[in-house]
Amino acid sequence: MQLFPVEVETPRELYFLVNIIHTVKCIDDQASEEVSYWTEEDGLPEKVGNYFSVAGMRIDPTQVGGAKMFRTWGWNIALIVSEEIKTALEHIGATGMKFKEV
Repeated sequence: MQLFPVEVETPRELYFLVNIIHTVKCIDDQASEEVSYWTEEDGLPEKVGNYFSVAGMRIDPTQVGGAKMFRTWGWNIALIVSEEIKTALEHIGATGMKFKEV
């Protein structure tokens, strides 16, 4: 995890931008509502094998290990946090997040 201090002018306060760099290959394709992958036919060879789309994502908790905060491999749009981290963020009044159980 990387933390970057950010100063906001109105109101003048210090915030932190969080960048999560740890990824875990844990998306459960069968349990998820719908998944599709980039293919060679899509013309973007650097994306082949990565997720093109993930709807109704579910993860396999047995693949997570002890990770408490991470991005999902192949679909880095998702940021996964443990219930413990979610509760702590809510407790301190962190903003800019929506939580959905996966």
